[in-house]
Amino acid sequence: MEAHENPTINTTVPVSEYRCTECAGGLRRLHHLTYFTWFRDQLITVPNFPAWVCDMCGRRDYDTRAVSWLKTILNTQRGRKINRRSAYT
Repeated sequence: MEAHENPTINTTVPVSEYRCTECAGGLRRLHHLTYFTWFRDQLITVPNFPAWVCDMCGRRDYDTRAVSWLKTILNTQRGRKINRRSAYT
């Protein structure tokens, strides 16, 4: 008897899931979290930022393309002076 492969069964992992490199047991899935970073001496928060989160150990890896875009945006502001208001004026 010959073994036949069933073409309707997909044995590959979907693009939205990857094996975790930290625990090697979980799958990293795409989530949208709040990203925090420092720009000069100010805390910048970016809501709905894409991150890969492991379903077992919880390790977070932010999407490298999105981080690159954010760095590009912040670096274009590097030469500009930021107007700051004092809380006491």
